[in-house]
Amino acid sequence: MTQLITPEPINYLLIGHVTADLQADQSISLGGTASFSGLTAASLGHNVGLVTSCASDLRLDPLAGIHKWVIPSEKSTVFRNEGLGQTRVQHLYSSATRITADHIPPNLLNCQLVHFGPIAAEIDPNIAELFPDALVCLTPQGWYRQADDEGLVRHVDWPEGLPLLARADAVVLSIEDLRGDEQKVEELAGICKLLVVTESRDGARVFSEGRVRYFSAPAVELVEDTGAGDIFAACFFHRLQTTQDPWEAARFAVQLSSRSVTRRRLESIPTQNEIDQAKIQMLA
Repeated sequence: MTQLITPEPINYLLIGHVTADLQADQSISLGGTASFSGLTAASLGHNVGLVTSCASDLRLDPLAGIHKWVIPSEKSTVFRNEGLGQTRVQHLYSSATRITADHIPPNLLNCQLVHFGPIAAEIDPNIAELFPDALVCLTPQGWYRQADDEGLVRHVDWPEGLPLLARADAVVLSIEDLRGDEQKVEELAGICKLLVVTESRDGARVFSEGRVRYFSAPAVELVEDTGAGDIFAACFFHRLQTTQDPWEAARFAVQLSSRSVTRRRLESIPTQNEIDQAKIQMLA
């Protein structure tokens, strides 16, 4: 495997598909955890690396500040999203090449923070074994999705993922990812070392070392929530690595992700001023 050459070492590695999201006017907007979390991590000061796959005609210009290893694919992963939050309906029309251990450039294997961000079960979970010393972070929503013959995305269980969930240092998913199933939340809280369940305008719950704490979100005007969970996750993983404190990481992530829903699409990425303000609030 060819190395991904960068001027400085990658300190936030993302693995997952970028997506071509169909808009109402039939235009394409770049999306996926890879895009939203990657740009957020870059805004937070990380040197971000991305292992992804898409067709050659998908424009990745918005990700210019991210070091990319793009696995060739005849198709891109194409989604259409309708509605917000729990009312959202998704269709998956095509998927890019599945990402396996053979696709990971060898010089990325010493990265200290690795974020697995599947959006359509496109990542081989065994890749985590390549990073025994890293902070392994999951946003596993894509492993809980499956499209039917018409492309309608439905929730599915992911029993084969239990070893990875137990191995991960931090797991972030939304209550919508679990279809509001509180029994599933309890099961995952018993499996994961550190579990965060985001709840849209209600903030987030953090389960750590047998304790659970709730973090409320500030009231804002909702414009669009696409990518808000991915922004939360990148902020949480960043702050967790920096402080080793899951409670502070959650407060930081809630503040920044809440502001993100006041803007649309990739414009929702936290600004430097918002990041600075969130850090000041952490000191208050």
